[in-house]
Amino acid sequence: MNGTTASYDLAPALELLVLGALIALVPLAWVAWRHRAAGASRRWQALGVLTLFLTFDLVLFGAFTRLTDSGLGCPDWPGCYGNASPVGAQAQISAAQQALPSGPVTHGKAWIEMVHRYLATSVGALILVLTVAAWWQWVRYRRGNAGAPVLHRWWALATLVWVCLQGAFGALTVTMRLFPAIVTLHLFGGLMLLALLCVQAVRQGQVVEHRAPAALPRGLRAALAATALLVVGQVLLGGWVSTNYAVLACTTFPLCQGSWWPPMNFAEGFQVWRELGLLADGSHISFAALTAIHYVHRLAAYVVLPVLALLAWRLARHGALRRQARWLGALTGLQFLTGLSNVVLGWPLVAAVLHTGGAAALLVVLVWALAASRATASDAAMAQAPLTISTLPGASA
Repeated sequence: MNGTTASYDLAPALELLVLGALIALVPLAWVAWRHRAAGASRRWQALGVLTLFLTFDLVLFGAFTRLTDSGLGCPDWPGCYGNASPVGAQAQISAAQQALPSGPVTHGKAWIEMVHRYLATSVGALILVLTVAAWWQWVRYRRGNAGAPVLHRWWALATLVWVCLQGAFGALTVTMRLFPAIVTLHLFGGLMLLALLCVQAVRQGQVVEHRAPAALPRGLRAALAATALLVVGQVLLGGWVSTNYAVLACTTFPLCQGSWWPPMNFAEGFQVWRELGLLADGSHISFAALTAIHYVHRLAAYVVLPVLALLAWRLARHGALRRQARWLGALTGLQFLTGLSNVVLGWPLVAAVLHTGGAAALLVVLVWALAASRATASDAAMAQAPLTISTLPGASA
């Protein structure tokens, strides 16, 4: 890595924004053509679903970027050695690669990092379009030229603000040299962005397709919310394992280092504000600390996976959300298999990316189930309630 490279160089920022906007034109044009005979509400609903899908892909590609050690493939932000692409930085990248062939800067890693930034910029552009559409719909409604908005304008604005914050954490991930707490917060930001977009897509679909929210007993819906929080916590623990490279601290299952309770240092392992591989005092983190990070995630999985399986069973029995129940069951199985593969197969890239993707998908399904349902003490009463814009939480103008 070229030590003289400035952490921030805003010179290529405009080029990156233009490139992101051009990439965003592809899904925008596809939605416009695919739904050319439909009304505006249907087109915005389709764009919301597509943006959710592309954001999920972005989270997956972010995991791929981290797992291939490409997070510092371009050691400055937002460009690559002050250029909008690695093409203009070939000399600097070649020098860094020649100095350290297995280091953080190579031509391949630079392209992976920059493609991740291009995709993130295009997703931000799509969310900006959705926000402008939500506010324009509200303006037309206030003028009496259109019906009530599908989604509250402030929800769309909150999503836009959140994606901007997520971009800021992406910048800090690079400029703070993969600081573990920042990398984990960046993962958390991606999860919350998925949740915001998922609610938006589900609520739009309910109005466009004239579907009332499914009636769920209060206890079951509360279990949905509690499980979603459990999954978020478990994903953050998994992110802490990954960003500290603690996956291989235990290479057997169910035992770890030949023991049910191997030597662990929890104080060091969960010292949050420190550089990668170091403690706050500058000393190197111990293997016992890495073991503690890994094992806590494993112990939490012994709780979260059965809870997910039980919730999937209860939802399937209730019948209102059978589709979500099937997804929960399948993804729970996938998480167990990919997590086990990471341990016993030495952290293969495919299994590691799928493990992150499965975790993100679990959260999306749980949020989908929450957004598609309403708590009620009487299913019959809910079934008789007419669907209006006002019955959708967050949909008022």
